[in-house]
Amino acid sequence: MQKPDDDTSAFDADKMQSDKRLVMREFAQKLRSNLGKIPFAEDVTASFYCAMDSKSPAFVKAVLFGALAYFIMPADVIPDFIAALGYTDDASVLLAAMKTVQSHIAPDHREKALAFLEKQPRPEPAED
Repeated sequence: MQKPDDDTSAFDADKMQSDKRLVMREFAQKLRSNLGKIPFAEDVTASFYCAMDSKSPAFVKAVLFGALAYFIMPADVIPDFIAALGYTDDASVLLAAMKTVQSHIAPDHREKALAFLEKQPRPEPAED
């Protein structure tokens, strides 16, 4: 039996599945290659764990997979390679998505995010 929170009529379920495939395929690499460049690594990783959680409602997954796909896509409003500005649009999209579904991003999603991030090698600081 479908739960009310799993109603997919309010969004494009095919788009959500497409976003999910993209996120599953490329999220970890995008995150790893940008550690140290993005101040919102914990938030984006917690969002990933929430989106992947089987207990998260379909609308939460749709919102988060959409925001995570935007983070991954190389072509967006402000290209990521622009110093100091490149991730501002990604952060804005992600923070808006997180605000929308904040009650579903649980402490265990944040704990998993921290555990993942602690295992990642940190980039060496650039020498001047």
